[in-house]
Amino acid sequence: MKKVVKWLLSYASVRTTMSFFLGLFYDKRYLVGRHFEKSLAGWYWAVKGILVQKLLGKNRRVPWPVTAPVHISNYWNIQFHPDDLNNFNACFVYYQGLGGKINIGRGSYIAPNVGLITANHDPDDLDRHMPGKDIIIGDRCWIGMNSVILPGVILGPRTIVGAGSVVTKSFEEGGVTIAGVPARIITQNGSG
Repeated sequence: MKKVVKWLLSYASVRTTMSFFLGLFYDKRYLVGRHFEKSLAGWYWAVKGILVQKLLGKNRRVPWPVTAPVHISNYWNIQFHPDDLNNFNACFVYYQGLGGKINIGRGSYIAPNVGLITANHDPDDLDRHMPGKDIIIGDRCWIGMNSVILPGVILGPRTIVGAGSVVTKSFEEGGVTIAGVPARIITQNGSG
């Protein structure tokens, strides 16, 4: 029994030390949740991110761990629960957040190579952007690989976006699978 207590105390000590150290680089509000308490993934992302984010400068100002090939602009316009930190550690996801907010519901998953675009270029002057619009992704959604979510889209809870889809309009009711270009309802998944 003493060995178990000793091990738990030493693990708690390591977690406290790691939390303090990583808190020098990241906002501690993001160093909690399932990826830090139930697995080692969060610690791994955070330590790995110090080199790429903080020393080499990719997403330097983002206050949470982000994998190198993820692009985040205007991080302050992105809202998510710390349990969903995994969404910032998939490859080649583009979070624009320009002139609009991106709200990712709890328990949602975003696959690699997804684009969340809050503002498009002005067709009359490509050097300017149109006014931004919020993107809201409900709880327990799945955004498939190579999909694009365009400005103003609201996805209700438990919406599945098929791989390669371009979502141009909202599906606020949720509980649906959408796919295609432009995305349309493929199946009803039950109540949202």
